[in-house]
Amino acid sequence: MHSMTTALHYFRWAFLFTALGLVVAFWLGWGYSNSLGGALSFFLIGVVLAVLEISLSFDNAIVNANKLKEMDPVWQHRFLTWGIIIAVFGMRIVFPLLIVVAAARIGPLEAISLAALRPNEYARIIADAHVSIAAFGGTFLMMVALTYFIDEGKEVDWIRSLECQLRRCASVRGLEIAFVLAVILIFAAVIPGHESGRFLFAAIGGLLTFLGVEVLGHILDSRQQAVGAVARGGLGAFLYLEVLDASFSFDGVIGAFALTHNLFLIAIGLGIGAMYVRSMTIMLVERKTLAEFRYLEHGAFYSILVLSGIMFAQTLWHIPELVTGVLGATFIGLALVSSILHNRRHRSA
Repeated sequence: MHSMTTALHYFRWAFLFTALGLVVAFWLGWGYSNSLGGALSFFLIGVVLAVLEISLSFDNAIVNANKLKEMDPVWQHRFLTWGIIIAVFGMRIVFPLLIVVAAARIGPLEAISLAALRPNEYARIIADAHVSIAAFGGTFLMMVALTYFIDEGKEVDWIRSLECQLRRCASVRGLEIAFVLAVILIFAAVIPGHESGRFLFAAIGGLLTFLGVEVLGHILDSRQQAVGAVARGGLGAFLYLEVLDASFSFDGVIGAFALTHNLFLIAIGLGIGAMYVRSMTIMLVERKTLAEFRYLEHGAFYSILVLSGIMFAQTLWHIPELVTGVLGATFIGLALVSSILHNRRHRSA
């Protein structure tokens, strides 16, 4: 009982944000339809969007916690305060607007007006940009996952036959980059000609963004070490987590348009989900859950690898977000079960 109460303590702000967000969604529905049915419809869509975001973001919380445990406490606090503001308002509101601004070549105020007054046209522009979004996000996330597995310093293996081979390959410089480029070229060859150029441009942009954040983090951390500060986990790690969170958010933002074209309702539903990701991240860091369940991190990175493949595949076919959520939850669930069995064997030994 005490353990349950302690766990719920981490989610108090998420619960408060949920209540407030759903009240606003109900009020928004009433404002658009002037009917109880319309208000209830907005309320239920807000609930579904929040559940969708939470189900897609378990791996996000685990990876965030993995990075945060290495960060300086000051930067931990900054990410969990300013970082979540960027995640909720930047990715769920500003990012879709920026897509419309760039795709339709209109001003930000015009984009807001389009979202409010002509939501169907707004959704169409977002859908047209889907190939570029999927290419960028898929490339970035695939690099994140492969960099984790192709690492000589990695000590714990879950699926040993595979992970041992990948770790041995770490001596080949740039192997993960070569693999991702090969995947990009295969999809670019299959994608219809008029979309191929946009796909290539966005995918290379995702690759360069990952490498740029890695280089910037290395430079900033080296400078911190030179002046005697904490050598790891400063501004570079903060920027890495922000770009990572953005990449995780792509599928949720795009998938939300299948349920509603209303930008403000999407922001409410996905914002609620983002608050639960923040709460899960804090709980994982403070309770040292990743240390207790040794394979949980592996499950998250396998989930990221699968998600990146799905994002590439979505440039050719429609794949429901339910599939993405179920696959991610399956890997994390299996990793959790394996961790529990390992702990039991270790205690009995």
